[in-house]
Amino acid sequence: MAGCTTSAERIAHVDAVMERYAGTVPGASVLVLHDGQPAIRRAWGMSDLESGMQAAPSTNYRLASVSKQFTAAAILLLAEDGRLEIEDPVRTWLPSLPEATAPVTIHHLLSHTSGLVDYEDVIPESMTWQLRDADVLRLLESQDRTYFAPGSDYRYSNSGYALLALIVERASGQDFPTFLRERIFLPLGMANTLAYVREGPPVPNRAWGYSLVDGAWQRTDQSQTSAVLGDGGIYSSIEDLARWDAALYDDRLLSRTSRALAFTSATTTDDPTVEYGYGWRITGQSLWHSGETMGFRNVLVRWPEQRLTVIVLTNRNDPEPYRMALDIAEPWLRD
Repeated sequence: MAGCTTSAERIAHVDAVMERYAGTVPGASVLVLHDGQPAIRRAWGMSDLESGMQAAPSTNYRLASVSKQFTAAAILLLAEDGRLEIEDPVRTWLPSLPEATAPVTIHHLLSHTSGLVDYEDVIPESMTWQLRDADVLRLLESQDRTYFAPGSDYRYSNSGYALLALIVERASGQDFPTFLRERIFLPLGMANTLAYVREGPPVPNRAWGYSLVDGAWQRTDQSQTSAVLGDGGIYSSIEDLARWDAALYDDRLLSRTSRALAFTSATTTDDPTVEYGYGWRITGQSLWHSGETMGFRNVLVRWPEQRLTVIVLTNRNDPEPYRMALDIAEPWLRD
């Protein structure tokens, strides 16, 4: 594909990249946005193998850690409201945390520089139910230690983002799903996006997660940590995420100052090519975040200077789609 590629060539290129998702297998939905318009808006495979439901642009996938950008945005909105400060000590909002966490601030949680213990590593055998964000707090209350002095290093922390969801609730007086719906999803027209809780509204057009086990696809949709919301509990579609992407270019949701905080490096990471802002990885000119959880692999990659975004949502356990998204973007970036 030498020179400037045609629309047909780009479609063929994306079809080739996504070939493994076609047919009666767990599927994928892909969106390429260029200059605010959908250049590719397609789906492959199945969202529900048992019922024979095909994946579509409206299919809602569990975003896993792609959810973190929404948790960070909720905190930034509350900071704009004057309800909290980014440099607030976390114990101002969650005073039951142990003394070792006294230096930890909201900034540290947002940027994965808190040193908090990973809650997944300290779940006792007696805790057999599906965890919520409040359970994460209870687990951390018993951990009077941090991996390093807060602010001195980077370690990716699902614990930190679960605590951020609880801070949103305490600062706003609303439960986390309601705050997201009223302050982010509905104002942006993301009517089918939600932070899913079992007792709440069902997920419309839901994709179910699958894993390849002994050569056959098995439904593996939920784990013990799937109901923790702040670190990964949002369901959305490429259609709704297009509205989210559009809002990141202007002031319709977050102010210029808040967007700069989210998109500016707050720390280096354990990958020398990647820095981290607030809910976003930063690699050169790109902003991105992947999400991996039981039965789902997703990524959203933005090149703001080129007005280019690639979103890949899948309901299977492998592969991690970041490199796939870069491959999909290549014709647009090259031209």
